[in-house]
Amino acid sequence: MGVAAGPIRVVVAKPGLDGHDRGAKVIARALRDAGMEVIYTGLHQTPEQIVDTAIQEDADAIGLSILSGAHNTLFAAVIDLLQERDAADILVFGGGIIPEADIRPLKEKGVAAIFTPGATTTSIVEWVRENARQPAEA
Repeated sequence: MGVAAGPIRVVVAKPGLDGHDRGAKVIARALRDAGMEVIYTGLHQTPEQIVDTAIQEDADAIGLSILSGAHNTLFAAVIDLLQERDAADILVFGGGIIPEADIRPLKEKGVAAIFTPGATTTSIVEWVRENARQPAEA
């Protein structure tokens, strides 16, 4: 694949039944304002829909916003699907109402970063910029 040219591409998604998308929209706008291409999938996306979109859009990262409490299941489903489809190089990060005790198991599962409600948009943008596009392996 080589190193992709052009802006970092991020899919921002709201999986599951959670109906609150203000935070996801704030993050999407911040990433876009930082010069990234953002594909916002809207509410009530299944993990399959999110992974399909990320692969079709040749995304560098997927940002999941989860407030519903189903973060363990939803993050795991997205990561498993990416691995099944040989797309595990797409970085998965997320935020929302995620208990401290769940963060380490999510990272062990393969979630690259978790941003809790105190995180600033600036810190998220900087993290994506630094991590979303790893150098291609020779």
